Amino acid sequence: MSKPLSDRVALVTGASRGIGAAVALELAQAGAHVVAVARTVGGLEELDDKIKAAGGTATLVPLDIKDTDGILRLALALNERYGRLDVLVGNAGVLTVPSPVGHIDPKDWDNVIAVNLTANWHLIRALDPLLKASAAGRAVFITSAVAYFARPYFALYAASKAGLDQLVRTYAAECDNTQVRVNLFSPGQTRTRMMATAFPGIDPETLPTSEQVATAIVPLCLPACSERGKIYDFRAGKFLDFRLPA
Repeated sequence: MSKPLSDRVALVTGASRGIGAAVALELAQAGAHVVAVARTVGGLEELDDKIKAAGGTATLVPLDIKDTDGILRLALALNERYGRLDVLVGNAGVLTVPSPVGHIDPKDWDNVIAVNLTANWHLIRALDPLLKASAAGRAVFITSAVAYFARPYFALYAASKAGLDQLVRTYAAECDNTQVRVNLFSPGQTRTRMMATAFPGIDPETLPTSEQVATAIVPLCLPACSERGKIYDFRAGKFLDFRLPA
């Protein structure tokens, strides 16, 4: 049976656990060769076992997403091997313990901004030519509702995601006349380790799993996806048009 991502190359960051690992597995099951990027080697190896068991293939890339030179080396390797990139899922993200604005540790600020915002800019900068070399390049970045709904004690995470939203919105507009489609995806509260850190009092059994969320991300990665410059809200089950009028 034909798979919608057969002969496609898909790169997923933060792929060692949670939503990233679930998306990587779903993409592999849809036929893509997955380039799985994460810091945790053990998590990547577990993912590789699952992908192989599902009949898929993957390339494991142990890489700290803050390693700018590493991102550039990865882009060069992808260009040399494939000459293109068909799917980019910018999933890697970090969250510190919620804190009042005046109590945010400067080291936490620098780290969260570096991972959630700056690293994604470097990914776009390095991989844009490869996405444009694809017949149907697709890029999806994971955002959060706190980017547009203020929540006490989440200023740092919200600022990083609001910056990401503006970065991706601008990139989407710049790709209007290309074959690349760029969107954001807001999963909402999900049964992940990050969620447990932020909201330890919430019963995880009441939340959707990473696997459930991943099934909604994959359609944004398919050649058939024609949406651009929008955010898909998982809880609402639909695209929201966030582009400003011309």
